Amino acid sequence: MIRPYIGGQALIEGVMMRSPHSFAAVLRRRNGSLLADEQAMIDPRRGWKALPLVRGITTLVEALKLGSRALRFSAEIYEKDLEEAEKGEKKPTPPSTLAALSLPILALLTAEPDDLSAPIPEKEPPKKNNEEKNEGAKKLFTLVTIVIAIGLFVALPQAFAEGTSRLFHLGLDVRSVQFQILTGAAKLTIVVGYMLLIRRMPEIYRVYQYHGAEHKSIHTYEAGEELLVPNARAKTTLHPRCGTTFLVMVALVSIVVFSGLGPLLPQLGLGKLGDNVLFFLMKLPFLPVIAAVTFELQRALARWGKGPLRVLLWPGFLVQKITTIEPDDAQLEVALAALRMTLNREQELASGNR
Repeated sequence: MIRPYIGGQALIEGVMMRSPHSFAAVLRRRNGSLLADEQAMIDPRRGWKALPLVRGITTLVEALKLGSRALRFSAEIYEKDLEEAEKGEKKPTPPSTLAALSLPILALLTAEPDDLSAPIPEKEPPKKNNEEKNEGAKKLFTLVTIVIAIGLFVALPQAFAEGTSRLFHLGLDVRSVQFQILTGAAKLTIVVGYMLLIRRMPEIYRVYQYHGAEHKSIHTYEAGEELLVPNARAKTTLHPRCGTTFLVMVALVSIVVFSGLGPLLPQLGLGKLGDNVLFFLMKLPFLPVIAAVTFELQRALARWGKGPLRVLLWPGFLVQKITTIEPDDAQLEVALAALRMTLNREQELASGNR
């Protein structure tokens, strides 16, 4: 049997794994039992969507949709367990607002972008009336999160670069390479600081542990070893396809792209503030391009970066030390269970059984 390509993502008290034809999320309930959800999947990248650069955007969009949905599901189960455990004692303590707003970003931080497929459900389950009512609220929540992310990781670094230029009387023009390097450094600082901040939350700390368990399990699978806890425990928590590495590479690629874009900014005599606003608006359409280029670069380095090219992955590995934490055996069991579920469907398809 041809070994299928496996990607994954950490959840709240669980792990999601995905293969070309399967999606499986396994959660550890507060009573110690495991809750599993497995679905058949299809690859959305067919025809023109499979072209280089285009496939990167398609993969990331679908991975974020699937990952955010899985994280919301895990958050709902987490809150349900809290309510059951604290019924009659005190008001339940759900995840903090910052942790809730971090869900879509966590979906990217802890995901392994799949270079063969970003699967979507073969058939969406029918929505109940209450689910349809909540759909609008969920879309609004996601939109608010995206706006916050753009403000935090795009607008704020540019504002920081402009403020630094003024504070130290550098007189940097927004079109200059030096300004873009300063913006990129600010972006990396904000990304790393954000990861360190949410790491202090107990529920996010455990998500980072499950992120480590997910990486160890995939390493065990890729090494061709039996999917057992002792084998997974010996593996590293760092992986070249990690979403954390992707974000770090996005910051570095953006320096190159926006340094080339800077000279194209028209001279309209709008002053420093006007030039900064105009350049920010020019950046927005290029964000998908940067994501697509970074996807292809990370894909190539993950596949062929075994020699000297591996040094290009080191910045991502260093930051992964923040978003991956050594898991315990119970967390490894969850990750391995999710991995086995995806492989079971792949084996059934390979043998002709559905």
